Order: sequence, then C-alpha cells, then structure tokens
Amino acid sequence: MRKWKTLTSEYLHKSPFVDIRKDSCELPNGIVIEDYFVNEYSDWVNAIVITKEEKIVLVEQFRYAANDFFLEVPAGRSEDNETQNEAILREIKEETGYISEKKPILLGEFYINPATQNNKVSSYLIVDAYPAFEQNLDPTEFIEVKLFDIEEISKSINSGEINHLFSVNAFNLYKAYLNNVNN
Repeated sequence: MRKWKTLTSEYLHKSPFVDIRKDSCELPNGIVIEDYFVNEYSDWVNAIVITKEEKIVLVEQFRYAANDFFLEVPAGRSEDNETQNEAILREIKEETGYISEKKPILLGEFYINPATQNNKVSSYLIVDAYPAFEQNLDPTEFIEVKLFDIEEISKSINSGEINHLFSVNAFNLYKAYLNNVNN
C-alpha cells in the first residue's frame, strides 16, 4: 500500500480554533482529487473525573452546530505549550472548579476523524477530585457542573441522554481500565 501524494496545498482559512486547508492529491492508482479539504485542529484532551465521594463530574453546555445541550466530560485543548496533563488539569479546574492531588491517568489517545481532521483526543482519568475553586470560564463558555452516580452513566448513555461521542468513548475507556485493574 502506498500513501497519497500531495500535489498542491493552500490554506482557505486560519484561526486560533481551526485552519482549513485545500489540497490536490494523487491517489496510488493515479486518480487526482482536486479539492480535498483538511481541518487542522489542535489535539484535544478530556477526562473522566471521579470525586472523593465516587461521583462523576460532567458539564452541560449548549453546542451551536448541533443546536442542543450536551452532557459531557470536561474537555479542551492545550494552551501556551502546555503538556496534555497540564491542559486537562487546567480545563477541569476552569470548567468545574475541581482539582485532585493525584496525577492524571491516560486512558487512551485516538484520532477524531483521520479522513478530514489531523487531531487526536486524549482521554484521562482523574480520581479523588474535590471542589476547590469557582469556575473560571472563558467569555464564550456557559457551563453547568453536574454530578452523577457512576452507575447512572451507562443508563444515560443507553437512553441517549449522554450522546457526545468523546464523552461516551472516555467512559468506555474508563470501564475498560477498571476491568484491567480489577483482573
């Protein structure tokens, strides 16, 4: 198997959130795709946050593209050359006010949509979290913190109440982690 060959590449849009690139690509069989669009995003981080009382911390927020409210795990992206560990701890603190003295546990890293995006999401587990700060939201963030019993999460996923793919994936990674630790 051979890689595709990039013939030309130009940026159509650049912003702090996403760069949109249009490439002309030659496939291994010689077919040329003139307008192949790539969304260049920063890598993202998210976390399953478990409190000292064994509750899961979720955030609820409106997502404009889907025109609906979503229950999600805290998430974001690295800023100013942060490591992913630093980024997830900052995001949790800013979005929820929760912190933990324990180090984040990496559950897994996955590409979002490698057909059209270049970024990954890294999912973490944070344990023994406790509220220590007020939320410190960006001017564009409107987030409500919600606490759930761990057993409720699977039911909420199955009912469609929690239907954000990254959150569902993070929870499934958490369950697999627990399975490995307990076996």
